[in-house]
Amino acid sequence: MLRARVNEIDLLRFLAALSVVVYHYAFRGYAADGLSSMPYAPLAPLAKYGYLGVELFFMISGFVVLMTAAASENVRDFIISRVVRLYPAFWACCTITYLVTVGFGAPGAVTLNQFLVNLTMLSGLSKFQPIDGAYWSLLVEIRFYALVGVVIAIGRIRQAQALLIVWLLGCVVLEVLRTDAAPLLQLPSPPLRYLRYLLIVDYCAYFVAGATCYLIWSKGLSAPRLATVAVSWALAVCQCLPKLREFEKTFNTQMNTTVVIIIISVFYAALLLVALRKTALFARLRWPLAGAISYPLYLLHQNIGYLIFNHLYPALSPHLLMVATMAFVIAAAYAVHVMVERRVSARLKAMLTTKLNRRAVS
Repeated sequence: MLRARVNEIDLLRFLAALSVVVYHYAFRGYAADGLSSMPYAPLAPLAKYGYLGVELFFMISGFVVLMTAAASENVRDFIISRVVRLYPAFWACCTITYLVTVGFGAPGAVTLNQFLVNLTMLSGLSKFQPIDGAYWSLLVEIRFYALVGVVIAIGRIRQAQALLIVWLLGCVVLEVLRTDAAPLLQLPSPPLRYLRYLLIVDYCAYFVAGATCYLIWSKGLSAPRLATVAVSWALAVCQCLPKLREFEKTFNTQMNTTVVIIIISVFYAALLLVALRKTALFARLRWPLAGAISYPLYLLHQNIGYLIFNHLYPALSPHLLMVATMAFVIAAAYAVHVMVERRVSARLKAMLTTKLNRRAVS
C-alpha cells in the first residue's frame, strides 16, 4: 500500500522556501531596485543562488499535484482541493502585507484597488502589480493546475505518462524554435509566444520532472519514466544558461554556471531518490509542520522583511536583524497556518463541496 503522505516532500518544501528567504534577505533586496537598504556580505555570495528554490517548488508541485489529481474523482474535487490549499493562507498573507505596507511603507506604495485585485491571485493578468514580488510564481502554478484540470476533465489522467512526454517534447521543440538554430521553422511571433505561455515552456521541465517522479513513486521505475526525467533535466540545464546571463545583468554580479547546474542536478537527484524510496532515514521523520509553514513563509517574508531592514538598519546590527527577521517571519507563517489554514480550510472545503454538488445536481 502506498504511503498517504510523503514526509520527505515536506522537508524539501521548507528548504525551498528557506532558500528563497535567504536569497531575498541576503542578496536580492540590496542588489537591485533599492528594495532593501541593508547589505549582507557574509551570505550574499551563496544566497544569490537561492532563487532556484522556486524551481524546486515547481518540481514539488509536479509531484504533489499529480498525486492529488490521481486521487480526485472529478475536476470539481481537484479544483476544490487546489482552492482550499492556496487561497486561505494567501488571503491572510496578502492582507497582512497590505496592512503592513500601508502602515509602515512608502505613502501610496499599494492602493486599495491593487490589493483587491491581488486577492484574486491573478494580478499578473491585470494592469496591477503584485503587492509582493514573490507572488509572480503563483500564476505559473495556476497555469499548471489548469493544464492538469483539463486532463482530468477529458478523462485522461490515467494516461498522464504519455501526456507528460508529449508536453515535454512540445516544449523542447518550442525552445528550439526560439533560437536561430531553425530559422526556416520559425512560427509567427505572437502565436509562438501564446503557445509558450500556454505550455509554461520556461518551467515545464520542473513540473514534468516532479510529476514523473510521482509516477515512479506510485508505479515503479521504467525506461520511459527515467528517460523523461533525464530529458527534462537536460531542458532545465539548457534553459538556465540564458537566464543566468539576464540575472548577471540585472543584479550586476557574476554567477558560476557549474554551481547552478549542480544545484539543479541535486534537486533532480533528491526527488528521484524520494521517488525510488531511497530516503528511508528522512521518511521515518515527520516534517508536516515544516511543510505546512513553507507556503505562508514564502508569501509573507519579502516585503515585510525589507520594511524591517529599512526601518531598523543601520541602527541595529545586520546580523541581529537578519536572525530576528527570519525568526519573526517564520513565527508569522506559523501563526497563519494555525489561525487561518487550520480553521478556514476545512470550512471552505465543506462550503465549496456543498455548493458545487448542489449545482451539479440542479
